[in-house]
Amino acid sequence: MSERVLVNQLKSLPAGPVEVSGWVETVRDQKKVQFVVLRDETGAVQLVNPATRPSEEAVDQDAAALALTETIGALSTGTFLTVRGELKHDERVKLGGVEIKVGELVIAAAANPETPIAADSSPDKRMDWRFIDLRQRRNNLIFRVQTTLEHAMRTYWVERDYIEVHSPKLMASPSESNAELFEVPYFEDKTAYLAQSPQFFKQMAQVAGFGKIFEIAPAFRADPSFTSRHATEFTSIDAEISWIDSHEDVARMQEELIATAFQAVADKHGTEIQELFGIEVQVPALPFPRIPLAEAREIVAARGYDIPRTDGDLDPEGERQIAAHVAETFGHQFVFITDYHPEIRAFYHMRDEETGLTKSYDLLFNGVEITTGAQREHRVEVLIEQAKEKGLDPEHLDFYLDFFRFGAPPHGGFGMGLARVLMLMLGESSIREVTYLFRGPTRLAP
Repeated sequence: MSERVLVNQLKSLPAGPVEVSGWVETVRDQKKVQFVVLRDETGAVQLVNPATRPSEEAVDQDAAALALTETIGALSTGTFLTVRGELKHDERVKLGGVEIKVGELVIAAAANPETPIAADSSPDKRMDWRFIDLRQRRNNLIFRVQTTLEHAMRTYWVERDYIEVHSPKLMASPSESNAELFEVPYFEDKTAYLAQSPQFFKQMAQVAGFGKIFEIAPAFRADPSFTSRHATEFTSIDAEISWIDSHEDVARMQEELIATAFQAVADKHGTEIQELFGIEVQVPALPFPRIPLAEAREIVAARGYDIPRTDGDLDPEGERQIAAHVAETFGHQFVFITDYHPEIRAFYHMRDEETGLTKSYDLLFNGVEITTGAQREHRVEVLIEQAKEKGLDPEHLDFYLDFFRFGAPPHGGFGMGLARVLMLMLGESSIREVTYLFRGPTRLAP
C-alpha cells in the first residue's frame, strides 16, 4: 500500500510532501498555470502546476516539466491517477483552503475523452452509466447516509438484545399470496419462488424462542409497476418481537428506532445534506400521531378529495392528503394509520375480537407509505380459517402452519422499505436515485 492521504485529511496536515489519489473532475489548462480538481471518496482538492511550454528560444528546457504539462493538458474527466507533490495551505483557495503543487503524476487508468452522461442527462441515461453517475459528491453522500441509517438501526436493536437473522430468499411456497412472485425453475421436483418478504421466517424465529429479531436484506416483487416508489428488487428492513399485547408494542418500537436513526443521520451528515440537498433532517418527535383508517378517510373527504378505491384503503393521493393534515395539525412528518379491515390485510394479521378490524398499521412518511406492521395471529386454528377466507389452500401453507402447532407466543413486527425512507428523507423524486443499482420491470443492467 502507498502512503496515500485522503482529501478530507489534508486540512489537518502540515505543509509539505503529500500523496493523493482519485479521479479527475475538471481541468483548466491556462497559458501559465494548470489547475486540476481531483476528487476521491472523501472530497476534492485543487492541484496546481506552473505550465512549462515548448519554446524555440529556450536552450535548456526541462524535459520532465514539459512532459508533466503535456500530460496534464491531455487529461480527460474521470481519469484515475495518483499525485505526489507539495501541500500548501492558502485560505484564498475556495476548495478547502489547501492546494497541492504537482511534483509527479502517475495515471492509473485513463478515461475516454467523451463522457457518456452530463448533468442534464435523463434519469434512464444516467442509470445506464450508473458507475459514472455515482461519482458525484451528492450521490456519494446518499450512500454514506444509508450506511449511517442502517448502522444506527442495527445499533438500536443490538443494544436491546435483538438477534440478527439472514432468512433464505428461495422459498418452496409464496410468503403472502400467489401474486407478484418470481418463479425459479431450478429444483427438480417443484418450482421455487424468490421471497417477497421474510415474513414466515421472522415468525418462525418467534416460535423458535428467539424473542426479538431483525433483518436487513433483499426482497423481490414481480410487480409490473413503473411508479417512483416501486422496484422489483429492494432492501427490506424487518423486525419481529414476542410477548406483545397489541400492534402498539410494534409501533412504539418502530418509532423509537426511526427517531434514533434520524438523529444519527442529522448528527453526522446534517450540514452536508443541507448544503447538497437543501433539506434539513428533522428528527421526529415521539410519539408519532395515530389515526384509525376510518377516521383518516373522513379527514381526507373533508379536505375535498374523494378516494376512488372501493376496498376502503387510502390511495396515494389520499395518503398525501392525510399527511398534509398531520403536518398542519401536529407538525409531524410521520403518521400511523391503524385499524385496517381484514379484506385489505394479509391472512396472518390478528383481528380485534370486539371490532373485527386487524391489529395492524401502515406508517406514512411525508405522504408515502413506508411500512406495514401488525400483531400476527398465533393460533393455528384461526390462521387456517383466515387463510381459507383469502382463498388460500391451507395444505399449501402446511410448512408455515406447522410453526404454530407446537406452541407460539403472541408476536408481531413490521417490514419497511429502505429506499423509500432515503428518498423521502433527502427529498428525492424517485427511489431510483437512492438505490445503488435499481432493478425494475425494464432494468437489469448495469
